[in-house]
Formats: sequence, C-alpha cells, structure tokens
Amino acid sequence: MTDAALSPLPTSTRVPTQSGFLRAILSADTPRSKALSLLLIVILLGLIATPFALPGSQPIGTAAKICIFILLAASYDLLLGYTGIVSFAHTMFFGIGGYGVAIALNRLGTTWSSVFIGLGLALLLSAALAFVIGLVSLRVRAIFFSMITLAVASAMLVLASQLSGITGGEDGMSFQLPPELRPAYRITTLFGTAINGRLLAYYLVLFVALGMFLLLLRIVNSPFGRVLQAIRENEFRAEALGYRVVAYRIAASVISALAATVAGALLALWLRYNGPDTTLSFSIMIDVLLMVVIGGMGTMYGAVIGATLFVLAQSYLQVLMASLSTSLTSIPLLASLTHPDRWLLWLGILFVASVYAFPGGIVGRLRKSS
Repeated sequence: MTDAALSPLPTSTRVPTQSGFLRAILSADTPRSKALSLLLIVILLGLIATPFALPGSQPIGTAAKICIFILLAASYDLLLGYTGIVSFAHTMFFGIGGYGVAIALNRLGTTWSSVFIGLGLALLLSAALAFVIGLVSLRVRAIFFSMITLAVASAMLVLASQLSGITGGEDGMSFQLPPELRPAYRITTLFGTAINGRLLAYYLVLFVALGMFLLLLRIVNSPFGRVLQAIRENEFRAEALGYRVVAYRIAASVISALAATVAGALLALWLRYNGPDTTLSFSIMIDVLLMVVIGGMGTMYGAVIGATLFVLAQSYLQVLMASLSTSLTSIPLLASLTHPDRWLLWLGILFVASVYAFPGGIVGRLRKSS
C-alpha cells in the first residue's frame, strides 16, 4: 500500500459536485460498475417495495432478515475485509443486542424507553467487551486472537443458556413490543396493504439498517479507514509510519461490535423473541463469514450482495427443490438428489461453486468486468 493510501481523502472526494449528493451519501465510494450499481438499486427498491408487492408473512420476514444480515455482514467486513482481523466472537455482540432489548422490554415494560435503555446498555457492554478482548488479545498472532474470540463467544453462549432467570435459558424469551409496532396498531390502508404496526416495524428495521450501513461506509472511506487498510496490507510498515496499530485495531473492533449489537437488537424487535440459537449460535458466525467472502471482502457492497443471496437461498431453496423433486418423480435418482431434505447439501455446493468462480467475491468480479 502506498503512502497515498494513508493520506487524507482528496478534495474532490470531499466536496460535492453537481452529482455529488449521491457521492456524498456513499462517501465517494461508488460501486464503480454499472452491473453492480443496477444490482444494488434492485435490492434497495425490492426491500422498500416488498410489503406492497409481495403480500404474506414470508416475503416481508425474508426482507427484514436480509436488512439485518446486511448490517451484520457489513460490520464483520469492517474487521475482516478492511482490518484483516479474523474474529469468531462477532455473534456474541449480535446476541448482546438481542438480549439487551428483550430483557429490557420484559422487565421494564413495553415502552420505547425500555427499548432505548436496553439498546444503550447493550451497546455499553459490547463496547467494553470488545475493548477488553482487543486490549488483551490483539497483540498476539492472528490465529491465537481467533482462538481467544472463539473461547469467549462459546462462554457467552453457555452463560445465555444457563442463566434462565435472566435470559430464559435454552427456551429464550418472548416479549411484547411498544404498541406502535404491534400488528393490531392500524393507521390506514395504502395500495391494498394495511399500514399497521408490523409494517412500521419492518421499515424501522430497513431504515436503521440502511443508516448504519451508510455510516460504516463513511468510516471505511475516512482517513481512519485508510489506516485500517494500511494495517491490513502491512502492519509493520504502518507502525513504522507512526500509527499505533493496536489502538486502531481496538477501535475497529469496538465500532464493529457496536454495529453488530444494533443488528441483534433489530432482529429481536422483528421476531419479538431472542434465544441462544437465534443470535449466539456458531452457525450464524459461519453464515456471516460466507456472506462476506461470497460478496467480496473489503468492499462493504459485498455484504449487501452476499447477505441478500444467502438469505434468499436459505428461505427459498428448499421450496424450489420440493417443486423440482416433484417434477422429477419419473427419474428416481434425480428426484432423490433434489429432495428438499437435502437443501443444505445443495446450498453448500452452490456457495463452494460461487467462491471458486468468484475468488475476489461477486463485487470484485463485477468491478473487473466493467
């Protein structure tokens, strides 16, 4: 990485031009590919229009999950793609956000004050844990840091499962939302769709996730983000230039943890439930890692593409396989291979193939082909 990578952004990227409004929103980090731009626009418009275009609980539930996992994957990309830190404790902060909101709404009442108190305490706890883990662990080699984060995340999962008096244990905890976010809260009807609390909850998830994503995009395109990229490329050179590598890594870990905490809180609000398997499971950590790698590490936009594809595959691949298996009943072998019970096998094959076909991620391939 050259010295220019560590210098402040050029004036032209900081002063909006005639078309600078969009560039300013995207922190001057445009998709740099017509195909990628079109894909991102389709995803955004699709998420906005889903409640009106696709009636039913599954489409809107899938869209809400996409929003949440875009934020979660983007927060992890800040660590993995931009800083080069491999952490297995990211879902721990995801779970802290979910439990913070769930416990507050259970104990303090179903008010907005409870939501903000629960989220605020969860953010404080996540920041403190990320700071301590980083302070203790980021001085060691990368593999040892990864093992330490895995141990901490496992300990948190055990605590959440055993402290049933606080967290609900293995069963988790359900709770009621503030009245404005409940399905019974109705405002009007628009284009044949009831504008109720459930719809308001969806757009709350969508716009908070969008705002947090744009904030993360701003961070990685700031001078701070450039230093993180320099550390990723050559930490010894960055340190020789006078940058405190450990301090920057700790700061990146804290910011990433805070964004993951917000994502966990959004998931809890959407599901009206939180439990160990919902936010703390190690399988979620693997899913997020796949989203970032498939979409393209160190791009932020890769989190959008990866999370969207992954959640859509999780939600609809089994349904598509059931239809395919039914149509192939005359060919027993193919019908057996495409049985919906084998959807995880095919999901794995699809993503192995995508990683092989797009070694730099989908975003990297689209930018090269433009």
